[in-house]
Amino acid sequence: VQLQASGGGLVQPGGSLRLSCAASGFNFADFSIGWIRQAPGKEREAIACLGGIAGGGSTYYADSVKGRFTISRDNAKNTAYLQMNSLKPEDTAVYYCAKSYFGIAVESLKLYESWGQETQVTVSS
Repeated sequence: VQLQASGGGLVQPGGSLRLSCAASGFNFADFSIGWIRQAPGKEREAIACLGGIAGGGSTYYADSVKGRFTISRDNAKNTAYLQMNSLKPEDTAVYYCAKSYFGIAVESLKLYESWGQETQVTVSS
């Protein structure tokens, strides 16, 4: 299993970024894919998850990003995305994408099987 996040960078408060997660080594469409972040000095936080085909389009969003972030996936390209709008300084973190054990969207960090390399997001003026 390989997962590679990309698309991070420096953005001003109120701006937008789109992260991508390229996956390989497993049947991408069957599993839920999530985004996890870790801010400096804080614990890792699962912020969004999207179910696979069997998951019926189920989603999970943490309260901290609900209404601002949108997770999506393109199963034909084995790629997941995280559209981040209305970014705030507190969104500054390293962001990871991860594969869960299940087809349905999950909330807990413990339900993720594999993690990819991170991408840094910095929100600052």
